[in-house]
Amino acid sequence: MSQATATKRPVLLYTEQTPNPETLKFVTNRMLYNGTAEFREEEFAREWSPLAAVLYDFPYVKKVYIANNYVTITKEFNYSWDDIMLKLKEYVKGYLEENKPIIKDGFAEEVARIEEERGVSYEYTEDEAETVAQIKELIDTYVKPAVEMDGGNIEFKSYQEGVVTVIMQGACSGCPSSTVTLKSGIEQMLKRMMPQVKEVVQEMG
Repeated sequence: MSQATATKRPVLLYTEQTPNPETLKFVTNRMLYNGTAEFREEEFAREWSPLAAVLYDFPYVKKVYIANNYVTITKEFNYSWDDIMLKLKEYVKGYLEENKPIIKDGFAEEVARIEEERGVSYEYTEDEAETVAQIKELIDTYVKPAVEMDGGNIEFKSYQEGVVTVIMQGACSGCPSSTVTLKSGIEQMLKRMMPQVKEVVQEMG
């Protein structure tokens, strides 16, 4: 047995349920991507993520979200997890065991460019810029960790006349309970800590 084979760390993989019944979190003992990467369209996946691209080859895969040490997969509603979960689990485990690429170089820069284009119309006054900074800090500190535990992500998008727009990703995107979480959790917290916030709305990234 070669030294490389002897010291090769086995891939461990398990699944976690998320608040979204159509979405499952596949957690591994390896760092997959230091950041967040959401692939809502197959074309974007094939351009930037070899792992997401091959997952889209399965007819029941609707969306792929990769962050840190897990992959969140959203299935087509007419399939049952009972029928497809083990197949996906074994496939992802085998893919990682072969050390195949996850995300292509330059992805983070491309996402930053897209986000800059999206936000180009939002120019804040000095007071608004300070408010935006506080909102971002509150979301990053109090909201994001909990959302990540559920296999999703939340990003600040804009602030206009008291209305905060956020982008929900991963398991949180399209989740039946996400609107409740948004209104009863995130919105109430921001209103309580920042009286200038009147409402929080979500955009499906």
